[in-house]
Amino acid sequence: MAMTRSEKEIFMKAALGEARKGWGRTHPQPMIGAVLVENGEIVAREHVSQSGSRGPESRLFESLGRKPVGDASLFLTLEPGSSSNRLDSGVRAIVDSGVRNVFIGACDPVAEHENKGTDALKELGIQVERRILIDDCEDLNLIFNHWVKKRAPMLAAKSATTLDGKIACRTGESKWITGEEARQNVMLWRRLFPAIGVGAGTVIKDGPRLTSRIDGEEEWCGVRFVMDGLLRTAMERYLPSVYTDDHRDNTIVVTTDAAGTGYIRRLETEGVNVWVLPAENMKVPFSEFKKKCYDVGINGIYFEGGSKLTSELLHMRELDYHFNYRAPVLLGDDKAKPVYRGMRIEKLSQAIRLERVRNEVYGDDQLMRGFVSYPSRLDVDETVFSNE
Repeated sequence: MAMTRSEKEIFMKAALGEARKGWGRTHPQPMIGAVLVENGEIVAREHVSQSGSRGPESRLFESLGRKPVGDASLFLTLEPGSSSNRLDSGVRAIVDSGVRNVFIGACDPVAEHENKGTDALKELGIQVERRILIDDCEDLNLIFNHWVKKRAPMLAAKSATTLDGKIACRTGESKWITGEEARQNVMLWRRLFPAIGVGAGTVIKDGPRLTSRIDGEEEWCGVRFVMDGLLRTAMERYLPSVYTDDHRDNTIVVTTDAAGTGYIRRLETEGVNVWVLPAENMKVPFSEFKKKCYDVGINGIYFEGGSKLTSELLHMRELDYHFNYRAPVLLGDDKAKPVYRGMRIEKLSQAIRLERVRNEVYGDDQLMRGFVSYPSRLDVDETVFSNE
């Protein structure tokens, strides 16, 4: 019996839920979920659980322990791979299983492999339908997709603002603008990205732990980047906790060749890694930073810096993705701290915009997130950055 569109979406949502069990654990592979449906019921499900895992298709049929019934349908969040582009051939596993109906969410983002798995199945007489909940399936792997398409890490930034775009009162007080549900969602994204980044000012002022603390799960720490062109953080009498805690070997201080070698030695003595990048001035060059991340295989960085860091990312056109949490709070104070600054926008056509936007609600707070789209011209007030 043919499935309705609504039924197909229900089963693809189940496959997405299965895929998310690998949240943050599969890099540099994508998250993939698979469910097998017989007579309107899910009888088997699998996902990529960690980096290096075989594709979920073969493991799903192994866990089933028998041949699927004649009208069984397989739902996959990502197009199955051929033998040349996956650790295990999803196409081969599907063909060997005898399944005749396959529903796919997103196509393979690698240009040379796009549609090859689908075409191979069709050539063998298997019925294939694509683009089921495609937006959700592509969003699932936004970091992986960016990595394989751009050959560069995704640089994302998170901000939490009032309705009028402020991140702190004029006194600097900012805890907490958003509520607990929004802050737990931030922890979820921290767990997805393999690295988190902040500026020197945030480390000195707030002393953040930069770990993911999700209710019911063990505290997790990925790579922690501190962007510090002059090693101001190493000049402190007492080093910040990210340089001395149990996760300090996960911390990388990114600085420039203008920094003092004595401060570099101080950090390295504590077990902290230091990247010294060539720079024309005291600011960390994000273009060089991205090259270094690519070389070592770090495919995404979630920046939680203050106004200065995120504004620099924007005016250098290096920010790829933005998460903006907005609380139902108004300050109405010209001297309250804005989330972004230093731009000179005279026309809306010159504005920076978000594309492929997704809107979510957490308690009383809203999250708007999307890919950053830059205008052809972007005027920047260099004095805002050169004086800091």
